[in-house]
Amino acid sequence: MLIRNATLPDGRTGVDLLAVDGRIAAVGPQLPAPAGVEVVDAAGWLLSPPFVDAHFHLDSALTYGQPRVNRSGTLLEGIALWGELKPLLTEEALVERALAYCDWAVGRGLLAIRSHVDVCDPRLLAVRALLHVRERVRPHLDLQLVAFPQDGALRSPAALAQLTQALDLGVDVVGGIPHFERTAGEGAESVRLLCELAADRGLRVDMHCDESDDPLSRHVETLAFHAQRLGLQQRVTASHVTAMHSMDNYYVSKLIALIAEAGVHVVANPLINITLQGRHDTYPKRRGMTRVPELMAAGVTVGFGHDCVLDPWYPLGSADMLEVAAMGLHVAQMTGTDAMRACFDAVTVHNARILGLEGYGLEPGCRADFVLLQARSPVEALRLRAARLLVVRGGRVVARTPAAAAQLQLPGRPAQVDFTLPPR
Repeated sequence: MLIRNATLPDGRTGVDLLAVDGRIAAVGPQLPAPAGVEVVDAAGWLLSPPFVDAHFHLDSALTYGQPRVNRSGTLLEGIALWGELKPLLTEEALVERALAYCDWAVGRGLLAIRSHVDVCDPRLLAVRALLHVRERVRPHLDLQLVAFPQDGALRSPAALAQLTQALDLGVDVVGGIPHFERTAGEGAESVRLLCELAADRGLRVDMHCDESDDPLSRHVETLAFHAQRLGLQQRVTASHVTAMHSMDNYYVSKLIALIAEAGVHVVANPLINITLQGRHDTYPKRRGMTRVPELMAAGVTVGFGHDCVLDPWYPLGSADMLEVAAMGLHVAQMTGTDAMRACFDAVTVHNARILGLEGYGLEPGCRADFVLLQARSPVEALRLRAARLLVVRGGRVVARTPAAAAQLQLPGRPAQVDFTLPPR
């Protein structure tokens, strides 16, 4: 495949990209077209590496209303509701819902997902189902699984043994939820045990960390300590970290430096963080998302995750990472030009770095995975939630979306209008 006349996220225009045997062979202006190669005119639209979701729960996705709806809208009722639902799950239904969501993802240009999977079920039903799904979708989508002790690694009986069993079955990443343990001390101990388990096995770590409005929930500090102690730099992710929203500035000035020094990544989940946090507030009401611009300014790799879609915690969602990035932009007030571009990076290159994806990008030698967006720039893609004109995996088109345009019926006006700015 040869893509002609594309705009790249770094601002280059009139760029051609040649894909051969599933890899990017060349990038540059006016590339020659080898015989037999499909040529696609990008017409100046934005060619991006695929979207990546660094934090999701595929086992609970698309279960909204089963067995009931989360009336309070809180994190804790969602966890309780998931506990009611778990005994009713079947492997067949889990697989079918997960495959349906992966179809949504491919259609949206989302070609890599890190999904947490609950191991606090002696059947390990969800683990076995998502391992099966991972193999089914491998030709189209990279699915990375996290062994997640939803009910607490120490709080839930046999959780550590079941987590270890999930890793033995082939789950990729060690998860945790220290703020949900019985005490702060047990939370800190769970961080130590889980990080040592990951270090012994050569695995990555991704912990739900301080997903709370409590400014004294400080497990990310412990996570950063053990990441550095065990030599896990660049292999550890702290997800959510919403307590940082409520912490005093002096302590955060120390904490962010520790996170950066330890090479710990952070994933915020804008849609869910502002939905679940602050539920006990009247007014002023906290929004709950972590301090994204400050972390980025300190050199921390910050990504955005979708977290939930149609499940006990969130009644909306559609696998659209541009929606996630746009919400992050608004909540963090990142409206400067560079800041808006950083929000686009938070659902593409930053998340790819967090997952450790190999061959990701738009350079020669990278995998021929990319998305053609109906936008002239990353910022315009965010503004419009741009149509994914083409989604390409390994040099093969796996999804198409018609260009968005309104058919007007106004006297004296054009018959058709799109919402992009004309190229300069």
